Amino acid sequence: MDFAEKISQFAERAKSVKEMAKTEEATKTSLIMPFFQILGYDVFNPLEFVPEFTADVGIKKGERVDYAIIMDGKPLILIECKTCGENLDKHGSQLFRYFATSVDSKFGILTDGTVYRFYTDLDKANMLDDRPFLEIDISNIKDTQIKEIEKFHKDKLDVNKILDSASEMKFTTLIKDWLVRQFAEPEDPFVKIIMDAIYDGVKTQKAIDTLRPLIKQSLEQFQKDITNARLKSAMERRDEPTEPATEEDGAVDEDKGQTVETTLEELEAFAIVKSILHPICDVNKLSYSDNERYMVVNWDNNSWKRICRFYFNSRNKYITTLDENKKPVRHDISTINDIYQYTDVIRDVCRRYL
Repeated sequence: MDFAEKISQFAERAKSVKEMAKTEEATKTSLIMPFFQILGYDVFNPLEFVPEFTADVGIKKGERVDYAIIMDGKPLILIECKTCGENLDKHGSQLFRYFATSVDSKFGILTDGTVYRFYTDLDKANMLDDRPFLEIDISNIKDTQIKEIEKFHKDKLDVNKILDSASEMKFTTLIKDWLVRQFAEPEDPFVKIIMDAIYDGVKTQKAIDTLRPLIKQSLEQFQKDITNARLKSAMERRDEPTEPATEEDGAVDEDKGQTVETTLEELEAFAIVKSILHPICDVNKLSYSDNERYMVVNWDNNSWKRICRFYFNSRNKYITTLDENKKPVRHDISTINDIYQYTDVIRDVCRRYL
């Protein structure tokens, strides 16, 4: 089982477990320690994963951070834990103090077991930045975030690579946050940028204030237009019939060659199938083709060697696989993560072609 699959399974487990984690200790044992186990750390080895790590702060002696991950005999990562569901905003300063006294530490993590905030000292050496360079909610994790978390795996940890990506993520987040603010309430500098392109008059404060609501209205309409265009495109795609396609249809994928928009959901499903098959085959030999009714995943770019199909264009999502007699078998799903429920089935299909 690869890292992405482990994290995805843990994410599903966390959704139910978090309701029972009502204390800090329960949060640690049911959510936080298992998370770092997936990252490859021996959470029961006090020489590697140190509980109650001493971090003296100024005149306060004996201050302790919940955990420290030790690499080469030095505390590389400090972890401050809170009860699941607790507001983390008011606890950042506590981790910042600990980090400032531990000169060998490179990263700080503040977590309630489901939300993980990753910090480092990009702005000033040995002083944690005010903002995390990465924040995830394990119960709603994205594929791109899984890749970033994997960089913290014990077997892959490269401090310099993480710091390089941390800098990129920091500015990406700042840009997105700034854009969100402008869409909500355009600020003067942003209004002036647009005025430079469309307004020939003098940029007085009165002119700025006059155009501000028009710019906001235009941005809102722009968002609606994009959303409506996507909905229209989805509605125009034909609903798939209730019964799966026939065996003959399974050998040849009709509609090939048509211009079809492959959705992000379909690409994520393809990535899930690759993660499922990664332990048993060379996933580089997997390919997909898309048409108006479904996406098909094939082995070795051969339509006679179908792994599965995704039917995501109708109200009820499902996938199909071929049984030993090459007859389609339908598997209903609610979300694309439900594909993991059919891991054994998908692997059995793939083994027939190996």
